[in-house]
Amino acid sequence: MLIVAISSVFISVARAEIYRYVDDKGRIVYSSEEPAGSAEAKKVIIRQNSVSSMEPYEENESKPVVMYSASWCGVCKHARAYFAEQGIEYDEVDVENDPQGRQDYARLGRRGVPIILIGDKRMDGFSEIRFQQLYSAEN
Repeated sequence: MLIVAISSVFISVARAEIYRYVDDKGRIVYSSEEPAGSAEAKKVIIRQNSVSSMEPYEENESKPVVMYSASWCGVCKHARAYFAEQGIEYDEVDVENDPQGRQDYARLGRRGVPIILIGDKRMDGFSEIRFQQLYSAEN
């Protein structure tokens, strides 16, 4: 009975849907709901138990970097500095102050920050070496 209960939790996480679109103010938005109006949304599918946590959704050559973070997080601060030093463009989602970001972060199935999405790869925490490996594989 316990195995059935646990597997149903994993199945619900595996089917989480997140949409990525640009809002009227030009900001990139990640949401669990499709946008109203004419915004073009691309579906991001989160998969559990896999190195790849989402299917590619960008049509251009370079893959986006998205960091789910918190202002007080020292590891997030290190990642920000590294991205700036390397000239890596990224989108940052504040999981404490952005209600939609908090919901989307919860769907990723982890409690720590940062979570960094690199194209269709996911990194929990931050390591310069691991980031370089994932980023090089995507770009």
